[in-house]
Amino acid sequence: MKQKIRKVIIPVAGYGTRFLPVTKAMPKEMLPIIDKPVIQYVVEEAVAAGIEDVILVTSWAKRSVEDHFDDNSELEAWLKKKGKKEALEDVRDIGKLANFIYIRQKGPYGTATPLKNARHLIGDEPFAILNGDELFVGKVPRLKQMIQVYEKYGDPVLGVIPVDDEGTSRYGIIEPDHVCEKNVVKVKRIVEKPGPKRAPSKLAAIGAYILTPDIFPKLDTLKIGQGGEYLLVDALSALMKDRPFYARVLDGVYHDTGSKLGWLMANVDTALRRPDLKKDARRMLKGLVK
Repeated sequence: MKQKIRKVIIPVAGYGTRFLPVTKAMPKEMLPIIDKPVIQYVVEEAVAAGIEDVILVTSWAKRSVEDHFDDNSELEAWLKKKGKKEALEDVRDIGKLANFIYIRQKGPYGTATPLKNARHLIGDEPFAILNGDELFVGKVPRLKQMIQVYEKYGDPVLGVIPVDDEGTSRYGIIEPDHVCEKNVVKVKRIVEKPGPKRAPSKLAAIGAYILTPDIFPKLDTLKIGQGGEYLLVDALSALMKDRPFYARVLDGVYHDTGSKLGWLMANVDTALRRPDLKKDARRMLKGLVK
């Protein structure tokens, strides 16, 4: 019987250089999408997919991420005194979303380092990884779509989306082996940011993975790569030689809020979906176009 996916690792230790100077003192994961930080949307998605333990790999500069998911008795008392019941419930519910575990990132920077740091918390279980600065909107949570594939095949799963030529220079691109079923392909290999001429497809692996614990020995053999970083894609490529990998072509809308335009689009899209904002948001956008 396959083990249930109960844990997610969310790396949040990056510098957020694409958003300087605002990220000089504010984590990029705390940038708001309307009235909630990006990281809360990510955690809510994980919880909606059945995740129980949320492991946030942070740094000294990310205390506000930890504080956001903590209780704030002073704020709660003030909201209660002012009779702001809805706001009080929203604030209280944040800390109850999941079991939160915080660890500090140590070692060379890179996409593989958070996994190496969290190894002792995963043990011998399959687990998920979600980037802390990505927003996904769909009828079925992105991670749930991927878990359904894992439960059927029992092997690692990558979340992928179609991209244009520009996207092949921004993401890891998979080479499909064959189509298994609708929106599910077996993966032959993954190439990091190959560009349009070298890209084996136009299916990009975004920051969503379901991995098995045999990834950890591969992490141990990694050599520091370009830019002095440990790269997760190198460990994935090594594991692909030993076992099957699958990719779920995700149903929904993906926003990379780590980029300025991606963050702006996420705010606009969210506003247009919210009943309390969509009417005024449409009117505002029409005014801007004029």
